[in-house]
Amino acid sequence: MSPRIRSLLQATAVAAIIGAGAVYGTVPAVTAEMTVEVGGAPMYPSKNIIENAVNSKDHTTLVAAVQAAGLVETLEGAGPFTVFAPTNDAFAALPAGTVDTLLMPENKDKLVEVLTYHVIAGNWSAEAIMAEIEKMGGKFEAKTVEGDALTFSMKDGKLWVWDESGNSAQVTIADVNQSNGVIHVVDTVLLPKMG
Repeated sequence: MSPRIRSLLQATAVAAIIGAGAVYGTVPAVTAEMTVEVGGAPMYPSKNIIENAVNSKDHTTLVAAVQAAGLVETLEGAGPFTVFAPTNDAFAALPAGTVDTLLMPENKDKLVEVLTYHVIAGNWSAEAIMAEIEKMGGKFEAKTVEGDALTFSMKDGKLWVWDESGNSAQVTIADVNQSNGVIHVVDTVLLPKMG
């Protein structure tokens, strides 16, 4: 191939690359979000707690409870909130009739207490909670939005949450980041002091 033809081909290739860059350069870049799958659905960090939770098939009872308690608007707010989200199986493990009773309109105040007992103000990653556990000598206590405390500890390399009645929940999926906080999925419904 003659030097002249080679130069012409190279110039054509360069022009094509520059032209492609000019065309594609006008298209906004799409950045993929780092999602965590919960209940068969991706949880998007750009969406708020409610926008994500409604898509989890493992949290339909929790979402129904949040709606019945009138907490949707709160959990769509700026926050930030750290939510320990019990699964449907966790609600099903409560004594028979408990969920139905809590969902009755006349028990709305009690339902609000139970749900807000699963929420801590601020954005607490599992790493931050574990750092506090270590700093406090094995247990870390945090006040919930409801007013009572949750206690955190480590067992067999897993993060556990204890309510004030001595019930424990394991964090099964940690650090599900939201636009207004973080969700940690738990396998047990935590209950505040009753009475």
